[in-house]
Amino acid sequence: MEENAPKTCIVCGESKDEGITIVTEFICNSCEATMVQTKVEDEKYPFFVQQMRQLWVKFNA
Repeated sequence: MEENAPKTCIVCGESKDEGITIVTEFICNSCEATMVQTKVEDEKYPFFVQQMRQLWVKFNA
């Protein structure tokens, strides 16, 4: 696959060109920035934790 080809973000589900790949999954720049700034008390935090668990499950499968 071409390095700059759009990939689907595991957090927002949108196809984006730029972001990070962890193990085999892609997280777009905007989701990564939001996740980094999200506090534990925020209502979005559990959702981000759940999405990140996908990485662990797929890596250990």
